[in-house]
Amino acid sequence: MTKITAAISAVGKFVPEYALTNKELETMVDTNDEWITSRTGIKERRILKDKDKGTSYMAIKAAQDLIKKSNIDPKEIDMVIVATATPDMLVASTAAYTATEIGAVNAFSYDLQAACSSFLFGMSTASRYIESGRYKKVLLIGADKMSSVIDYTDRATCIIFGDGAGAALFEPNLEGLGLQDEYLRSDGVGRNFLKIHAGGSIAPASEETIKNGEHFITQEGRTVFKYAVSSMADVSEKMLTRNNLSKDDVDWLVPHQANNRIIEATANRVGLDSEKVMVNIHKYGNTTSATLPLLLADYEKDLKKGNNLIFAAFGGGFTWGAIYLKWAYNS
Repeated sequence: MTKITAAISAVGKFVPEYALTNKELETMVDTNDEWITSRTGIKERRILKDKDKGTSYMAIKAAQDLIKKSNIDPKEIDMVIVATATPDMLVASTAAYTATEIGAVNAFSYDLQAACSSFLFGMSTASRYIESGRYKKVLLIGADKMSSVIDYTDRATCIIFGDGAGAALFEPNLEGLGLQDEYLRSDGVGRNFLKIHAGGSIAPASEETIKNGEHFITQEGRTVFKYAVSSMADVSEKMLTRNNLSKDDVDWLVPHQANNRIIEATANRVGLDSEKVMVNIHKYGNTTSATLPLLLADYEKDLKKGNNLIFAAFGGGFTWGAIYLKWAYNS
């Protein structure tokens, strides 16, 4: 019996129209374009300005873009996973609402949260459902409205994050294409280095938590940077080693877009030239769960059937990992 593998068969994206540039940030905090660009590689980030629209709005738009491009019937979708660190609300599932709004009435759905590694972990989850043989179409969406949790007086965070969404459809493949290997990790030592302190069960919302700004994301930049550089580079190298891949065998590195120096360090570890590294951080900043699918959507026309892709991500918690995937179609 031929082995079923889980392959990406279509991608879609959505980013808000409004672009918050480094020049505009100069009027908000003590920073400048040269400082931001040299340290992060970011020139602008997209912001969803509508106060009444949340992460689901962007997830729906990205899914609709995928559905339109691939001409699939949403009723055929078996499952919808929304990878996000900024759900519309607690308890009520963002994925359930998204599935309903796109017409995926036969799908079951749920949210997946692993900070910036959410989409990467979601790739593993979606693939397992496909490989089981029970499900034929799993829609994985990475979406985050990071502007909803950013303090725009905090220079350490407001220059980094942006809003956006990307989607990927996973389907069975009998040619040996799709997800080949994964190495996913987590370590609770990172719990306090990158977090939103209030709003959960430890520190429920109160007048005091709001007054103290505890519902905004905070990070210890140097510590997070150190862990991210070593972790993303280590797992990327591990993917090559245990799959007997040389740098020449890798067509594309698909790295989480958190910081250009982290991206470069990861590429250097596995010996890849910049032409083989997907980068769009200059346009969008760090969109958390959306970075990887946005890369796929932006580079879709450059991808060829059979290309070897190495995905790598690092997120709060800490969470990190790498995935080796063979691309399954020509656009």
